[in-house]
Amino acid sequence: MVNKEKKWLASYPAEVPAELDIPDVPLTRFLEDAVRDFPDREVIHFMGKRMTYSQLQDHVYRLANALRGLGIKKGDRISLMLPNSPQAVIAYYASLYLGAVVVQTNPLYMERELEHQLNDSEAETIICLDLVYPKVANVKAQTKLKQVIVTSIKDYLPFPKNVAYPLKVKFVDKIKVNIPYEDKNIYRFSDLIKKALADPVESAVESPEELALLQYTGGTTGLAKGAMLTHRNLATNAAQCAAWVYKTERGKEKVLGLLPFFHVYGMTTVMNYSIYMASTMILIPKFDADQLLKTFAKEKPTMFPGAPTMYVALINHPKAAMHDLSSVDACISGSAPLPVDVQKTFEELTGGNLVEGYGLTEASPVTHCNIVWGERTPGSIGLPWPNTDCRIVNPETGEEVAAGEIGEMQVKGPQVMTGYWNRPEETAKVLKDGWLSTGDMARMDEKGAFYIMDRKKDMIIASGYNIYPREVEEVLYTHEAIQEAAVVGVQHAYRGETVKAYVVLKEGATLSEEELDQFCRGQMAKYKVPRLYEFRTDLPKSSVGKILRRELVREEKEKLEREAVTQ
Repeated sequence: MVNKEKKWLASYPAEVPAELDIPDVPLTRFLEDAVRDFPDREVIHFMGKRMTYSQLQDHVYRLANALRGLGIKKGDRISLMLPNSPQAVIAYYASLYLGAVVVQTNPLYMERELEHQLNDSEAETIICLDLVYPKVANVKAQTKLKQVIVTSIKDYLPFPKNVAYPLKVKFVDKIKVNIPYEDKNIYRFSDLIKKALADPVESAVESPEELALLQYTGGTTGLAKGAMLTHRNLATNAAQCAAWVYKTERGKEKVLGLLPFFHVYGMTTVMNYSIYMASTMILIPKFDADQLLKTFAKEKPTMFPGAPTMYVALINHPKAAMHDLSSVDACISGSAPLPVDVQKTFEELTGGNLVEGYGLTEASPVTHCNIVWGERTPGSIGLPWPNTDCRIVNPETGEEVAAGEIGEMQVKGPQVMTGYWNRPEETAKVLKDGWLSTGDMARMDEKGAFYIMDRKKDMIIASGYNIYPREVEEVLYTHEAIQEAAVVGVQHAYRGETVKAYVVLKEGATLSEEELDQFCRGQMAKYKVPRLYEFRTDLPKSSVGKILRRELVREEKEKLEREAVTQ
């Protein structure tokens, strides 16, 4: 009998259960199960390198033994500042075997951002790509870092003349970084793997409720906070994903690994899901539409989790129709709203199914998704996943509202975080009785499908990245020529939204757009840097002097409407 309070259950496909048996194991058990059942199946394709499950486990054991030899113990935080690569997978699982806590770190971070995350997490070890080592070196003295482990893309590339994979990575040979390996506490990743014992490592995790990951997010305030995700949280979301795409088969799928693992969406829907399903991950460290088409032709992925901008780039590529993209069966789009036209065109081009889902870092991250095979509701985020509850409440009173009414969306389920790292007050604001307040305004229709009406207050989502205006504004305010600044998201045909900065200069000060752009690029990751600047003599304010971003957003919308009328 369908629970009347969960209207969405009546719309579930018969193959999807309302409740799953939640895996009562650490994440490392998934790897052990895959190795036991499919030891010779390829787990990773990476620019010509092919690695089987048994080979992956060997490298994981070796690195875990090496890390233990360096003094790393249960509960220690290990920062991983890596692109999608074999090293990212090896380091992730090796850390978890030791009971350490992974801190996923964006390789695009600037020094200011990196320093904050390392200090907040109190990480003492970082495993990073050689190309970002200079940033690590520059902040090391201001953090608690004791040891740095450095790797190169080359570490897992086959000898060039044997490469059959049609991928050219120009930056591999062009960019060289001098790393003082002779210094104490700076290690080569490859040396650790070669010299360490391959003895099996027993997981130090005694309960799946133990912390596995600190995934940093701006939340609703713009201040980067570490969402505490347990082994159970992450294992649950991988199992939920597998249950939702019920036509997929264990040991047979090929998952396109284009979403970055340092983002929780890619970590769950590509890496954790693949290991759970004993799938093959086709890892691509950087998006390139030309190479993506070649990858489809050679590797024939069956699943393609992505962001709308990726699908937009693919369907608009002039040679897309010339390539066979029919291998793909299921694609779940997240990080930003999926335009219906993009969905339709992609499905016509590939013959596969592309559906929109929804999630947030604090929920590991997926909570909702449209039905992949069957009736769906375009324009919605779909239905809550198994074991997941959802409600719409009045943001002022907290009382649940009726179907069709708009309110704040709250979710509850075993994938929801335990809280923010060392921030009990921030945790209390968003978590109450197991319910997580998303900060998103939404509505539910009569069949239980959910629709996001407005994003988290002021947050900008550009090309799938969450950008918080407050953080960008704080950087702008550090410029000596700027008196006032405001940042908002404006519509953009490709990125979904893009960042626009409004600036008021101090009296007598001069500053060009080019100079300001250069300044910002030295202070923030590239995706956060404003793409548009507007210099003004004043900014709209409330009666108490608060800058009103909503007025700037309104102005931009009216501007777009006027332009549409004149075209």
